[in-house]
Amino acid sequence: MEGVGNLEEEAQKRKERLKSLKRKNTNVTSSDSKNKDVSPLPRPMFRSYKPQDESLQQAKLQDAEPEKVDEEVKDLVEAGKEKVVLQDLDIASLAPRKPDWDLKRDVAKKLEKLERRTQKAIAELIWERLKQGSDDNLGAMLTMTDTRVLQDD
Repeated sequence: MEGVGNLEEEAQKRKERLKSLKRKNTNVTSSDSKNKDVSPLPRPMFRSYKPQDESLQQAKLQDAEPEKVDEEVKDLVEAGKEKVVLQDLDIASLAPRKPDWDLKRDVAKKLEKLERRTQKAIAELIWERLKQGSDDNLGAMLTMTDTRVLQDD
């Protein structure tokens, strides 16, 4: 039975603490409300319109005057008058490129390799025919290769 008495006493203590906290809170809020009443009201500041009441004319702000920018503008105008000299313009960089220029650039290395392989293969074919063929064939092959070289140049 002592446990029940203990619980009741603790509950009673909690209730008293809550009541004291409530009293403190009401005292604090009442003192805050008193301080709020004492503070002055904000004064109106008329920026974008003119008040019609004469008593409010005192709160009207003076019209803003634009700053003097004559000297800054003079400097900018003088800088604009100076002649700009462009150094060695590359006309190729200014001219528009064909739509497939990037593809050609990417494939150029591969084409170089293929061209070398093609030349080697042609040379090997010529040597094989020379080994197999006769003297008549040899003369014809030489004239063909000479004409091809001249046409390529």
